[in-house]
Formats: sequence, C-alpha cells, structure tokens
Amino acid sequence: MHAIRVASAALLTATALALTSPPASAARAGEENVTSFGFRVTPAAIAAGGRVTLSVEGCEHNAKVTSGIFDDVTIPKGQASATAKVFWDAKPGAMYEVTFACGQESGTTDLTIVGGGSSNNPTHQPSPRHTRGVKAGVGGSSDGFDAQQLAVGGALVAGVIGTAYVWTRRRTGRHGS
Repeated sequence: MHAIRVASAALLTATALALTSPPASAARAGEENVTSFGFRVTPAAIAAGGRVTLSVEGCEHNAKVTSGIFDDVTIPKGQASATAKVFWDAKPGAMYEVTFACGQESGTTDLTIVGGGSSNNPTHQPSPRHTRGVKAGVGGSSDGFDAQQLAVGGALVAGVIGTAYVWTRRRTGRHGS
C-alpha cells in the first residue's frame, strides 16, 4: 500500500510540473525582437536569386543587415531601405534568419525560400561568402526565469505534495487503529 501512495504522489507531482512548463516557454517567444527601431524584409518569402527589400524605421545610426542567404548590407543613417539579392544556391523550403543591427541593438526576422534553387542558374557556383547556415530554431529554450511562473509552479507542486501528505495521513489513521 505504501508503494501505491508514493507512486500516486510522484505521478501527481510530475503532472503538475508538466502543466506548468508550456506557458514558461510560450511567454518568452514573443519577447525576442523588441527593439526601439522597426525592421522588415519584403517579401518574406522569395525564390533563390530574387531581390528583397530591407527596411528600417527609427534607426538613428547606420543599420547593418546580415544573413546567410545574401551579402551583408548597410542602410545608411537617414535612408529607409536597401535591396539585397538572394544567393542562387538557397535551399527551397528553408527559412533563413535575417539580423538587423542599429547601434547596440539588434533584432531578427525570417526569410523563407520558395520555388527552385540553383537549377535557375546552372552556371552559378555556391557563394564563398555563404558562411551562415539555415535557421534551426531555438525550440523551447528561454533566456531567463519568470518569477510569476516560478511562483505558480512552486505553488502547484506544494499543493500536490500537501494533498498527497494529507491523503496519506488520513489513510494511515483509518487503517492504523
């Protein structure tokens, strides 16, 4: 009987912990690209070899735009946009990260490659400057702890442990005498 009680308490604890994990990672997902300047890539999906417009708003410095899918671009202070040509060897279906840097701040957005790749230009060799890879994503990682989420998770765990303890004591009291 003791093993069943311990297993029940462990299962309740594991369930409480599992239920508190998804909100912790989801809450951080939208916070990565908060900058004091605006930026975008137009269009957000393009075929290999196409041209994209890189735009910034509110940047009081030269903006540097980098990606593994086109040569680095500098947007001079006071200018709102520039263009870049996507490498011919871009992999169709791949998503590449584009980073905009303005002064000490930076933000990222994605550029998706659609359609055919290097078959559009069979004489083109892969670019030697193509040194950054495809965006692989960050999964469920987060960049820190949220005190509110930790408190809620701790309260749930404490509640489950307290409930298991009370149930155990009541059953012991009934069967022990």
